Amino acid sequence: MEKKRSVDYFEYYRKRGEFNKWKNIQHPSRILKNFLMITFCRFMPDNRFRYMIYKKLGMKIGKNVNFLGVKMDIFFPHLIEIGNNVMIGQDTMLVAHEFLRDHWKKGPVKIGNDVMIGTMCLVLPGVTIGNGATVAAYSLVNKDVPAGAFVGGVPAKVIKK
Repeated sequence: MEKKRSVDYFEYYRKRGEFNKWKNIQHPSRILKNFLMITFCRFMPDNRFRYMIYKKLGMKIGKNVNFLGVKMDIFFPHLIEIGNNVMIGQDTMLVAHEFLRDHWKKGPVKIGNDVMIGTMCLVLPGVTIGNGATVAAYSLVNKDVPAGAFVGGVPAKVIKK
């Protein structure tokens, strides 16, 4: 987990109220559409229909993926990529952007094959989780996770390789 995240930085002009200009990043109608579709899918029990909607939003989802109640990014859902045979716990959040005080950043979230992510985890933008990795519940994943590793904690650290 030594490698830093791969994210793009965008600075604000540091004027008063600039933070509230999120509308310049993504059109509000697009965000509303994404929000409604992702919220609807979050509680939908039918996997095939849910995956079809997520793919229409631009997400890449592999085969035999199991997640229900996962919170996806509403600004940039097309930057989320999930491999085959993945299980993600409920209330885990996959975000492809984050707003900070004087800048914002975005980056792809890539989850490899045969990955298990516990419940209520937060995966930040620019993170790649390698094939066969396991993320413990309630973890903050802010750096890349090597293939086959077991990570956990806040921030997530390698517990076992």
